Amino acid sequence: MSSPSYRDAGVDIDAANRLVDRIRARVARTATSGVIGGIGGFGGLFALPTGLKEPVLVSGTDGVGTKLEVARKVARHDTLGQDLVAMSVNDIVVTGARPLFFLDYFACGKLDEGQAAAVVEGIAAACEGCACALLGGETAEMPGCYPPGEYDLAGFAVGIVERARILDSATVAPGDVLLGLPATGLHSNGFSLARNVFFERLRLSVDDPLPGTELPLGETLLTPTRLYPPVVLPLVEQGWVKAMAHITGGGLLENVPRSLPAGCGARIDVGSWPEPPVFTALRDAGEVPEAEMRRTFNLGIGMVLVASPEATEQIEKDLAARQEAVYRIGEVVAGDGRVEFA
Repeated sequence: MSSPSYRDAGVDIDAANRLVDRIRARVARTATSGVIGGIGGFGGLFALPTGLKEPVLVSGTDGVGTKLEVARKVARHDTLGQDLVAMSVNDIVVTGARPLFFLDYFACGKLDEGQAAAVVEGIAAACEGCACALLGGETAEMPGCYPPGEYDLAGFAVGIVERARILDSATVAPGDVLLGLPATGLHSNGFSLARNVFFERLRLSVDDPLPGTELPLGETLLTPTRLYPPVVLPLVEQGWVKAMAHITGGGLLENVPRSLPAGCGARIDVGSWPEPPVFTALRDAGEVPEAEMRRTFNLGIGMVLVASPEATEQIEKDLAARQEAVYRIGEVVAGDGRVEFA
């Protein structure tokens, strides 16, 4: 009997080292002025920006949920990196924070170098799009924990904001406008329900068209989560935004109240923005009740900004100049924190 080895037990250190070498140059392109050193150390080093009186660090962590299962069915993994980054940076930007750096965790049963490289390259591209450094990460090969070809993702972002400029709900008042920034689709929420509807109830495959359209179902579901920091941070820097809500799990129904103070509620005007066809398909072909749609999916609005009527006009002009769509989707009203759809 030969002597036991780590490779025989299912862990290939050489493959992990080759992956690091493969992604090194791509990760290096995300480096910003705060990065000290490169990948490969025991910890990522980052120097805080100067010029802030009271800098506050803001952190957020997330994964991509069962969207991973759709990627496996389609055999495409290059879009999930953006999902992973977006779910964290979109959360921290709600406070007004500018993302500084991101770290990822990739866990699998057996490392597929090409698959992992596609994921990490997507992560790096998304970080670069947000001027956020990919500071490090971890690849964990855990035989017996994951079936062949399957993996899980997690990550976290750290950002920074001046303490006096942290966005909260303190100045939000009845009469303020709710502005919706469009989503690219499901983003990374509600996939357990979407998978149940499309693949189990309707018995569709990823190669079938999305019901009511000619769009390929699998590719439509894999549309990556939108990165909002480049869109909203210039508005925040102008002082036009009072509060924000990232529309993730819980939909508009449960996330908009997180941007409201006591004594306020929200009215959302149904039909005030175009709805991506994936939601129409879930509602119509999938027969998902409207109440369930509203508390599970973003329905086409991925970020909500709260602004005064005067600032709203400035925001609309700025976004139009940058060719970014924005919709007046409702208003802050007196209330007990609930969202009403009118």
